[in-house]
Amino acid sequence: MTERLDLAGRRLVLALSGGIACYKSAELLRLMVKAGAEVHVVMTAGAQRFITAETMQALSGHPVATDIWDARTADLMPHIHLTRDADAILIAPASADAIAALAQGRADDLLSLLCLARPWGVGAQPVPLLIAPAMNREMWAHPATQRNVAQVQSDGAQVLGVGSGLQACGEVGEGRMLEPEAILDELIAALSPKPLRGRRVLITAGPTFEAMDPVRGITNLSSGKMGFALARAAWEAGAEVRLVAGPVHVPTPQGVGRVHVQSAEQMLAAVMQEVVQLGPGDVFIATAAVADWRPATLATQKIKKERRGDDTPSNVPSLVMVENPDILASVAALPVPPYCVGFAAESEKLLEHARAKLVRKKVPLIVANLGPATFGRDDNAVLLVDAERAQPLPADGTPTDKLTLARALVAEVARRLPGSRSQ
Repeated sequence: MTERLDLAGRRLVLALSGGIACYKSAELLRLMVKAGAEVHVVMTAGAQRFITAETMQALSGHPVATDIWDARTADLMPHIHLTRDADAILIAPASADAIAALAQGRADDLLSLLCLARPWGVGAQPVPLLIAPAMNREMWAHPATQRNVAQVQSDGAQVLGVGSGLQACGEVGEGRMLEPEAILDELIAALSPKPLRGRRVLITAGPTFEAMDPVRGITNLSSGKMGFALARAAWEAGAEVRLVAGPVHVPTPQGVGRVHVQSAEQMLAAVMQEVVQLGPGDVFIATAAVADWRPATLATQKIKKERRGDDTPSNVPSLVMVENPDILASVAALPVPPYCVGFAAESEKLLEHARAKLVRKKVPLIVANLGPATFGRDDNAVLLVDAERAQPLPADGTPTDKLTLARALVAEVARRLPGSRSQ
């Protein structure tokens, strides 16, 4: 499977202000270039105290701009040329001083000057400005910093969150710059189309675990990867995303709220608590591979294996099973349901079983795939089944990585929503 180039064709400016977090910016730059971007680096004098311009030039493949009066530009206007063809400007790290300069409209170094000079107003295509703060916890919490953050947001910048933990000074708290991978995700999302802006999306993912005693239970091979990819894709598309996940070891996507559950009954309770926030223009995607049955009784102690004198088993347990609640059908049956999307993981007769599920659960769309062939894999191909037709995704039926597939599926769902401009 080829590597995704999520920033291919993008021309980006990565600006560094002074702070120990500059050491993370080298890895961030490497990830941006690996994702296909052309990256031009700007560094303040403070940033050069922590990491060299030579390092950033080697990683970017372009000279690093450090001076307003850069003689490499014939007209001495690097602040103009750096921004006119840029798809976005990212300041990482953004110190308290750099944020204050932006809030006050100062232009006393190249970083603040190019941000002030970037196209953003009437008659211009706005160049997104993303800011990744990095500072001591007391500096971050100070009212002056919070006022400045609010001001730059009001002026159109996107201020990313901060991490919490041990800081270089030895103190513990909020103010750390986000990790490079999280900043990259935020950057990709900022440059993505927003067909779900203003919508809420609720997604279930992973397997459920139906306990039979304190240590054993019934589950399945679902990895949760597709549901988590859909959560990320929906967030990139501008939605407010909540993810109800069974027992899987998959990192929560950036920007997504996650609820942990184990059993089908717990998943139903969590979904019904979340779904009250959804309206008819919102979306519920039931990706989870929910166990159809559970043991009727739960042993309070581990069921022990006993043997006779001839070493043959003497107490093979017999399980009485009861049917689990149908989460998708329960949501679809609400008086004012969201747009419901179900998943069908089948082992045979894909279209036939998917069509039957569509009718039985009374939902507008089923995403069908051959579960045993895709559980745990990083790629997949699906069949979209509605009341009128079935269409493969991708169009040629060739498996693609699950995030690319999730983005295509989110775009398709957005197109089908009531009030969608692309209907």
